[in-house]
Amino acid sequence: MKCEIRAATKTDCKEIARMIKELAVFEKMAEQVKISHEELERDGFCQNPFYECLVAEVAEENKSKEGFTVVGYALYFYTYSTWMGRTLYLEDLYVMPEFRGNGIGKSLLSSVAKVGKDKQCTRLQLSVLDWNTPARDFYAAKGALDLTESEGWHFIRFHGQSLDNLASGAATNP
Repeated sequence: MKCEIRAATKTDCKEIARMIKELAVFEKMAEQVKISHEELERDGFCQNPFYECLVAEVAEENKSKEGFTVVGYALYFYTYSTWMGRTLYLEDLYVMPEFRGNGIGKSLLSSVAKVGKDKQCTRLQLSVLDWNTPARDFYAAKGALDLTESEGWHFIRFHGQSLDNLASGAATNP
């Protein structure tokens, strides 16, 4: 199926927010989504954006059952490795279920990789839930390495009260 991969615009944020919720339902974490399309607009379309995003858009005649033409997205941002330099982090890659298997995910991923190469990034990183075998297989088929298995790296997060405590210098002991 033919689709256009393009840079997201501020007016796409409602569609991106919708798909973020769809992805969270799939990942069995719907209750954790707190972001609004207004926050996406503010954070992605300001003087120093916190993220960039590509969207996949199909022609009107191929729209979804619900009438959507924006059927996928890839949201990413830049980080830095003290070992390797510029790094691109892919936060989300999502294609609506009825459009999967048409090469849209591959097109989004390739487009993100091209952005990274154009910005002289040395690597593209992402996280995948351990039970999401189709996604893990998809990335592996494209040449991705699972660092948990090959190097033993673990993804660590501070949030909520632990982040508040850390920021105030009152980190809790385990």
